[in-house]
Amino acid sequence: MTASVQLGVTTPWDLPELVPDERRDRLIEIADAGIDFVFTADHVSFHGGSGIDGLMRMAAVSGMEPRLGLYVGVYLLALRHPMVAARQIAELASFAGDRLTVGVGVGGEDRHEFEVCEVDPATRGRRTDAALVLLRRLLSGETVDGDGEFFHFEAGRIRPIPDPPIPLVIGGRSNAALNRAATLGDGWIAAWCSARRFAEGINMVEAEDKGRRRPWRHGIQLWVGVGNGANAQADARTHVAERMSKFYKLDFELFAKYTPLGTAEQIAEFLQPYVEAGASTLNLAPCGANRQVELETMAAVKKLLAAH
Repeated sequence: MTASVQLGVTTPWDLPELVPDERRDRLIEIADAGIDFVFTADHVSFHGGSGIDGLMRMAAVSGMEPRLGLYVGVYLLALRHPMVAARQIAELASFAGDRLTVGVGVGGEDRHEFEVCEVDPATRGRRTDAALVLLRRLLSGETVDGDGEFFHFEAGRIRPIPDPPIPLVIGGRSNAALNRAATLGDGWIAAWCSARRFAEGINMVEAEDKGRRRPWRHGIQLWVGVGNGANAQADARTHVAERMSKFYKLDFELFAKYTPLGTAEQIAEFLQPYVEAGASTLNLAPCGANRQVELETMAAVKKLLAAH
């Protein structure tokens, strides 16, 4: 793994339930293990009402352990007004600085999440594109008017603007997502795709590069099953299948072929082709017997990839 490749893990699942000192200690453990950043999902009302506000979660985490980068992966921009999103991102950046990366996705796994926010699920792609154009311009300091279809404001502006600029990385698997990454993003954060598709996707995104001055930031976001011993992969599968099925309300078999399982060595072997294809960030959600095993395994994975 080259020096530019970073490995991050999800913010601890139980972080909101802990008292402040315990929250800080949990994040210190992650940083001490050599993990580069923490990341969080973003949902307003997912499958019955559960959710995490990604920007709010990162705001809470930002001051607890300054060694850790902060990655929102991915933010459902279509559910927010771009003026409000720009203000919140700029405010978070004023505290987090260059530690912050914001991934943007269209969502859609739960159509009702869009309906309760009074957003037509069928327009989520076009609405995301329109909001993303406005968001980038607002964060760069421009005074902008709404797009005329989804947003109708005039002379919107925020001050101060983030310095350095906040990377906006585009999530998704479809060709539409890749086009969005190429034209409106600073890179692509993939999920549930093969290493071959990942390499193809990066080539498609970078083919649109016309005089780009900033480096691309591509990555892969995966759930990971952690296990040890003779039955490492079977144990790992049990741990990750339980959590994923509970979160997505879907059968784990739909995700199995995109989910690394087993020991640190087995997980690193699964991830290596993504790194070779151009992943500069690895967003991993480890699921194991306990948090200590999860963290130790992720730290070992990072070392193994670095030594490759």
